[in-house]
Amino acid sequence: MIIEGQLAAGMRLNETELGVQLGVSRTPLREAIKTLASEGLIELIPAKGATVRRFSKYDVQNMLEAVKALEQFAGRLACERATQDEIDEILDMHRTMLIRYRSRNRLAYYKLNQAIHTAIVRSAHSPTVAELHEILQARLKRIRYIGNSEPEKWAAAVAEHEMMAAALGKRDGTTLAAVLGLHMDRTLERVGDTV
Repeated sequence: MIIEGQLAAGMRLNETELGVQLGVSRTPLREAIKTLASEGLIELIPAKGATVRRFSKYDVQNMLEAVKALEQFAGRLACERATQDEIDEILDMHRTMLIRYRSRNRLAYYKLNQAIHTAIVRSAHSPTVAELHEILQARLKRIRYIGNSEPEKWAAAVAEHEMMAAALGKRDGTTLAAVLGLHMDRTLERVGDTV
């Protein structure tokens, strides 16, 4: 709901309404809110409750710069350390993501897109990098989702993913790192007006 904008930045969460809407009791809802707070998507404000976290353009820029550095480093390592099965799995996800793009299934596309970034980082076999990346990915979910809100922006992101897949398939760490860097820079451009 946060990713798709049903719960807007700055919106106070009404636990009773959310519980009814989601068909869950208060206990699992509160646990979910705590999890979202630990991921940085929700702010817990004493005496006021939970609100959807609002990120400034500066916040987003800083997070994307960190993701860029992590993904570039991981991309180089992945080309050296990933098993062929890991690379094949990422390339399969990429092909499925393209099918979701062609059918304009934006949420399914987005989920695969994020899974690809995560899989590249994990295939670097650096648990610390993967952990830091996961924290930032969670905070950027909504931001990265809105980056594909316009057809030309979405098409550009897909083209960048095509270059990533080609570089990974060739185990060309230098090119993969460069494309991942470009992709993060352009992600900031794509979301800049909506942050």
